[in-house]
Amino acid sequence: MRKTLFTASVLAVALAAPFAQAHQAGDVILRAGAITVDPREDSGEVSAGATTFDGSQATLDSDTQLGLNFAYMVTDNVGIELLAATPFSHDVGVKGVAQGIDGKLGSLKHLPPTLSIVYYPLDKSSSFQPYVGAGINYTWFFDTKLSSSADQVFDGFDVQDSWGVAAQVGMDYMLTDSIMLNAQVRYIDIDTTGTTYLGDSKVKVDIDVDPMVYMVGLGYKF
Repeated sequence: MRKTLFTASVLAVALAAPFAQAHQAGDVILRAGAITVDPREDSGEVSAGATTFDGSQATLDSDTQLGLNFAYMVTDNVGIELLAATPFSHDVGVKGVAQGIDGKLGSLKHLPPTLSIVYYPLDKSSSFQPYVGAGINYTWFFDTKLSSSADQVFDGFDVQDSWGVAAQVGMDYMLTDSIMLNAQVRYIDIDTTGTTYLGDSKVKVDIDVDPMVYMVGLGYKF
């Protein structure tokens, strides 16, 4: 009996989805899911005072957190969207500098709120709603720390905040009139400079972080 009821429920959702009305003017949409920031860093060479270490560079690892989207539909096809998330944490490393210095430099956290305009090309009667978007990002870096080993060599660690553009593609699939599946991919332009001190010499490196950002989750339309 339970199996029969479960099967009937699945069929009911499957049959209802194609008739679910998608977004229209005035809708407020909340999406939540797993979001991954995957840096595709292009680092400049590390410099200390007037010395530049040829072939050196900084590295960043990726991280996954809880992602949130808040969207308001201005028209049936155009919306304004804000991306938010719980803080991302990244290990920062250097290589190509010198033995005893290369390795994990430290860690940092960041928040990348991004405001975008999104466009849905299909009619609102379609349950499948692909979209594209473009906007502006502000990345706030905080809680920067040197690793225990780097703390024996360097003094202090700072990373500059960043403004940049962002672009995305995504899709919603309406399961009901209010609930949807969502998947999205973004590119965010994040350029920053990391600094620390080696004795009296200021050590710095310019980093184009430029991550790809992936998110999958569920949404609810109010």
